[in-house]
Amino acid sequence: MYSVNYHRAASVADAEKLLGKGEAKLLSGGMTLIPAMKTRLAAPSDLVDISRIDALKGITVSGDTITIGAATTHYEVAENAALKKACPALAHLASLIGDPAVRHKGTIGGSVANNDPAADYPAALLALGATVVTNRRKIAAEDFFTGLFETALEEGEIITAVSFPVPDKAGYEKFRNPASRYAIAGVFAARGKDGAVRVAVTGAGADGVFRSSEIEQALASGFSAAALDGVTVPAGDLMSDIHASAEYRAHLVVVMAKRAVAAASA
Repeated sequence: MYSVNYHRAASVADAEKLLGKGEAKLLSGGMTLIPAMKTRLAAPSDLVDISRIDALKGITVSGDTITIGAATTHYEVAENAALKKACPALAHLASLIGDPAVRHKGTIGGSVANNDPAADYPAALLALGATVVTNRRKIAAEDFFTGLFETALEEGEIITAVSFPVPDKAGYEKFRNPASRYAIAGVFAARGKDGAVRVAVTGAGADGVFRSSEIEQALASGFSAAALDGVTVPAGDLMSDIHASAEYRAHLVVVMAKRAVAAASA
């Protein structure tokens, strides 16, 4: 075991200051960082724990806007009564993440910041037209996710919350790896109160989360699973690995989209 300095930040400002120490990394749920440290894929000199900062926790539904603090756990997202009423699809999504141990420790901010290409939340944020709020600015989800494990976050920037408008309808379904429960292909479909349809795909893109124009166009004329009959998604930009080929993922994307839309309309 190598030496690492642990700091418990008392506030966001305190965390930002502590991040200036050596090769410091933020620690929230630690569901990605701790395993990376165990395998020496990451070796920070300092860990800055932000999991106990009250200002980063909680879920509020105010009018047509939902705001979720970055240190809110997956379990809290899954079980929040106000969120279940305003956007049940996101609560359902959170209930599918990992296992109970992961859901009680992992946080929405950590997942969004890590931007794993098979993570669930990035698809939700992209489909819901969300905004990522940091200690410095507000970033549209469309501009936030920039590639595999890459985001628009700058040095010392800390996610404090995510916010998005309450959708008219939304649904999420994924075909998951039976061991890790990560998405081999997951689709979040949402229709805004203005009628605009946004569909985001996770687990399948060679460059990470993306919006599917083919599925969005098909649903624009009618938000129903039947509207996707005959729709195909090109496999050229999808990934192939030991779990599924690009062609199989292309098939799964349409199947999961149909299920997501059916769930949204149920």
